[in-house]
Amino acid sequence: MKRPLNTIAVSLFITAGALVLGSCGNDPVTNLNAASVNPHELAAESRAALKDLYRKNPAARKLGARAKGILVFPEITKGGLMFGGMGGNGALIRPDGTIRDFYQTAGASYGLQAGIQQYGYALFLMDDSAFRNIDRANGWEVGSSPSLVIVDEGMSASLTTTTLNASTYAFFFNQRGLMGGIGLQGSKITRIQPPR
Repeated sequence: MKRPLNTIAVSLFITAGALVLGSCGNDPVTNLNAASVNPHELAAESRAALKDLYRKNPAARKLGARAKGILVFPEITKGGLMFGGMGGNGALIRPDGTIRDFYQTAGASYGLQAGIQQYGYALFLMDDSAFRNIDRANGWEVGSSPSLVIVDEGMSASLTTTTLNASTYAFFFNQRGLMGGIGLQGSKITRIQPPR
């Protein structure tokens, strides 16, 4: 889905605000973000993104069959000029396809960077410790987690059910834009409660 520039600017503002104003799931910016989310649209976009990932990546489909849940962020916006921010919303999909909860991801970075890009990512939660991470009241700083494995093309080709030993696996997808360096360093995931 293509978003106009003003939506991208608002997303970056929300990301920056969330990082500055709060470290818990009840800060004003997180609540404002949650109020703007349409849960039905976000659920549909998350399911469609996961279906597309499965179609393009057999390793993701294998993991999905064994995961206890999959947290899908269908569209993340990242932008910056020296200082940067990223943010987006997603849904936690149970193995039976139902939605458990909704989440936001936000992060900040600094250093040599310029541009804007959009992408999505999915976190495959393999055990109960992964669920404890995302359910923390003050959010989960996912980029610093020792139990997280980012699956690139090389690893994806060699991933088998006998080599699965991490509690969380991340897949990136649908990268668009002119900014390099997709990663989860400095990002935080917080549960949100959009209007039902």
